[in-house]
Amino acid sequence: PTINVFLILSVTFQHRWRSQIFIQCSVMFLKENVKLSKVIRERPLKPSKTHPCSHINLSQVGRLVIGQNGIMSTPAVSCVIRKYKAIGGILLTASHNPGGPDGDFGIKFNIANGGPAPETVTEQIFQISRTLEEYAICPELTVDLVTLGKQTFDLENKFKPFTVEIVDSVESYANMLRNIFDFAALKELLSGENHIRIRLDAMHGVVGPYVKKILCEELGSPANSAINCIPLEDFGGQHPDPNLTHAADLVETMKGGQYDFGAAFDGDGDRNMILGKHGFFVNPSDSVAVIAANMFCIPYFQHMGVRGFARSMPTSGALDNVAKATKIQLYETPTGWKFFGSLMDAGHLSLCGEESFGTGADHIREKDGLWAVLAWLSILAARKQSIEEVMTEHWKTYGRNYYTRYDYDNVDIDAAVELMLNLEVIISDKEFIGQKFTEGEKTYQVERADNFEYSDPVDGSISRNQGLRIIFKDGSRIIFRLSGTGSSGATIRLYIDSYEKDVNKIFQDPQVHL
Repeated sequence: PTINVFLILSVTFQHRWRSQIFIQCSVMFLKENVKLSKVIRERPLKPSKTHPCSHINLSQVGRLVIGQNGIMSTPAVSCVIRKYKAIGGILLTASHNPGGPDGDFGIKFNIANGGPAPETVTEQIFQISRTLEEYAICPELTVDLVTLGKQTFDLENKFKPFTVEIVDSVESYANMLRNIFDFAALKELLSGENHIRIRLDAMHGVVGPYVKKILCEELGSPANSAINCIPLEDFGGQHPDPNLTHAADLVETMKGGQYDFGAAFDGDGDRNMILGKHGFFVNPSDSVAVIAANMFCIPYFQHMGVRGFARSMPTSGALDNVAKATKIQLYETPTGWKFFGSLMDAGHLSLCGEESFGTGADHIREKDGLWAVLAWLSILAARKQSIEEVMTEHWKTYGRNYYTRYDYDNVDIDAAVELMLNLEVIISDKEFIGQKFTEGEKTYQVERADNFEYSDPVDGSISRNQGLRIIFKDGSRIIFRLSGTGSSGATIRLYIDSYEKDVNKIFQDPQVHL
């Protein structure tokens, strides 16, 4: 009940009642807590006529808004929820996991602010599911997902007529970005006399049409700048996770030196990986820190100002260094974008990021891969430097957080829990504090260790057991966390974050340094 994405193997999800129950409970929550009118819905890439989600009757909803052809990126869903002032949204997504009949599939519920449902909401939905006795379906309803505009139906519900509106989510999202960035400067960067060459990999996820529309058609980058832009329900048999492993083809292409800027996106378009010429890798923790240090290259922040920064607890302290230098408030939250949304709604937060390739701002309430790409391009346009030059100057100014993460997947759940309990006993021992560990010329002394607990400054809610932290006197950290959005087993994540301020030592390979 503490997560807002119900993720499971696709073949399992097609078993009787699973989809119907989750969506019925979500709608019942809405019925009990808000006045129902509009719901945004994102459908599968190529929904089957027999898919159970095709038959679900939102009998207490008067208007359903769906993206053309049944697809929307997750950032676009957040954008459209806010634009149409909907009461919420239902997304069918595999996130950044493998898709297709034998891959992952999930149903995600977003609330009226456009962001993931917080724990207070998902707990209520879970409690409703425990007493649910029936669900409503509408098997005969046929909706044209291609033609833009409104369609009306006479259903047995309190809203007459029931309206389905098909919208151009690509245009809605593009228009939002036009009001955030300087498109004239970006067009000059991408198609002017001294333009840079870019390579963008949509990984056959949903973001492909958005990339084509904005980067190629509008900003003038050549059509072959964007690859794998046709959304496929199995992502072309690939794992749509934008990292050095799963976007290896892009990495190899960038190493050739033909392109100045590269980026990859995940299946639902909210994650991003940034690469420079010759495959120069920008760590996601560094990415949000660089954007923070250069926010006024983006017109949106010139007009709105900067209210605060935030990062998830496992994300490196690179953003902390910028916050300290600029005297801007920094928030450290548990993993999960919903924690950022609360801060944004209260006016405390402008920019945030996660080490898992998620970057975003308060223009919507989801992480936003394409927004992050345009933010980086805006920085390059303003500073007239390469990605490597920008990163080098950043490290010289703020120091460098060497960072890595190791994932141990498909671990037996009971064994994983036992491991975490044993680790907590070790780090909770008073004698553990003050211990010194030496590696090469550097000595790390334990300053404190704990099981991270977060108290939301807005609503006072408390999230416990968010990960084991060993924090050293120089700010370096080792973190252990039980995690995973996959559909089988547990995942143990080990994070290592080592701060280095000596300018003679900031250009090492992270694996060698760590």
